[in-house]
Formats: sequence, structure tokens, C-alpha cells
Amino acid sequence: MSATAETGTGAFGHPALFYRGAAEYLAGTVPFVRGALAAGEPVAVAVPGDNLELLRRELGADAARVRLLDMTEAGRNPGRIIPGVLRAFADSHPGRPVRIIGEPIWAARSAVEYPACAQHEALINLAFTGRDATILCPYDAGALAPDVLADAEVTHPVVIDGTGQRTSPAYAPDDLVARYNQPLPVPAGAFELADTTDLAAARALTHVRAAACGLDEVRVADVEVVVTELLSNSVEHGSGSGTVRFWGGDGEFVCEVHDLGRLTDPLAGRHPATPYQPRGRGLLLVNQLADLVRLHTGDDGTTFRAYFRA
Repeated sequence: MSATAETGTGAFGHPALFYRGAAEYLAGTVPFVRGALAAGEPVAVAVPGDNLELLRRELGADAARVRLLDMTEAGRNPGRIIPGVLRAFADSHPGRPVRIIGEPIWAARSAVEYPACAQHEALINLAFTGRDATILCPYDAGALAPDVLADAEVTHPVVIDGTGQRTSPAYAPDDLVARYNQPLPVPAGAFELADTTDLAAARALTHVRAAACGLDEVRVADVEVVVTELLSNSVEHGSGSGTVRFWGGDGEFVCEVHDLGRLTDPLAGRHPATPYQPRGRGLLLVNQLADLVRLHTGDDGTTFRAYFRA
């Protein structure tokens, strides 16, 4: 498992680490971190809380030299990981190679969340093309389903496990993004405001429905911003109008905007904004505010769906 210590030199690297248990986790991650520190390279770790504490204890005093993030918070919505975690760290060290451990997929991820997680892993390869960075992605081979591990071989060019390091013959990240670009069925009883450009009406209706689902004032305000940004995006960059839908219950609220345009940028909503950028922050803001964002785009149009928990 110590083969991970050798990744991190040269151009972009994106290995997957298949581990079983704490000993294999540490054997695969600690040399990666300490190798970066020995080389004078900035290193960050964004993993679920239990694994974060495991690494913190093992690193001891070295942990103070590492950027540590709980991925269940920083990456709750997979759509915010590239701009808010990975690029945020890499861009803060311009001209220097960086190493990052990112674990965006864990056993408690829901079936609704997983397609967005898998697409995120695939899109890392596009987002970091040409960058001098290595992003190591651990996968709990003892807890995750076989199809999740199979997808990891599609999204990562190199796989590391108890037998060593190997090239993945299944590597085809663009194919995975397309495979999970599936239509998003609308549940019966969803409220619909069809083919509209009326931002004020959409906000007002959203406010009432989100509050009725148990969201507090702060989250209701977040939902209003998301609906406004998505509908504005449809009006300005889509087909000129959008259909707004929302539904929810039991402390969850879901809203979506559909238009007849087709999204051509697979990294839409994942490009970090520059300090002097006057426009183009809408989808980035949607990813920042929502607990989960799902997307479908095709010949029948584009749908952005956002999920919020109370």
C-alpha cells in the first residue's frame, strides 16, 4: 500500500486506493501525506470524519502542517468539491505541485447522491488537466458495493490495493459521466410553474412551499436564491424560459428548473470564480447552497434539481 508515496511527482495523477480496515487505510494514506511534507509540497486531506480523526492521530504533530477537512461537511454536495475543496486548495498554491486526499464516496451515501458522486470523480480528470497535482481517492472495499468499486476503476487511471499499484484498463471517465446522465423522474403531486420567466412569482411560491416542508428561515432563503439563479440561467442561457417544479416533505424540499436548452460544459457550476468576475457565478452558488444537485441534459432539454434538508 505504500506505493501511494511515489505518486505526486510530475503531471496530474488521480489514483484510487481500495482499502479494507484501518491498517490498510493508514498504510495507503500516511506515506502519501508524509511524502508530500518531506518534498515540501502542500497537502490537504478531505475525508469523512472517522477517517479524518484516524489520520490526525497517526500523523501526530505533522497533522498541523496538513489542511484537514471533514468531507461529510465540505463535500456533502459533490458538486461543490471541485471548486470549494480541490481547486480552492490547489489554486491557493500557484506554481507548486500539491497533493490531496479526497474521499467523496462512503457507505452511507444514498442512492440519490451516488450518481452525482461518481460523476464528480470522473470530472476531476477534466478539471485538473495539465495541473501539477495528485489527488488520491480512498474507497472502502469492505463496505462499498461492487458496482461502486467498478465505477472507481472507470474514473481513475490507476488503482492501488493490497496487491500493489496497477493501471486500470476500464478507465473511461467521459463514458461514466454520460452513463449517469439519466432523466430525473418527477414524482406525482409536484407543483409546477410551467414555461415562465417570472422570477418574483417563482420565488414567492418557492418560499411558501419550502417553509411548509419544515425548512427554517435561513434555508428557505437559500432555496429562493437557488430557484432564482436556476430560472435566471434558463432565461439568459437556456431556451429563454423555464419550468419550475418543487415538492417535499419530512424535512426535505426539492426544487428543479427545466428548460429546452442543452448544457455543453460538463464543468458548469464547478468553475471557481475569480475575485473580479462580474458574472457567471449562478450555478456555482447553487452548488454551494444546496445539499445535493443532480443534473440531466440532452435533446429534450436540461434539468437542474436541488435538494435541501431541514
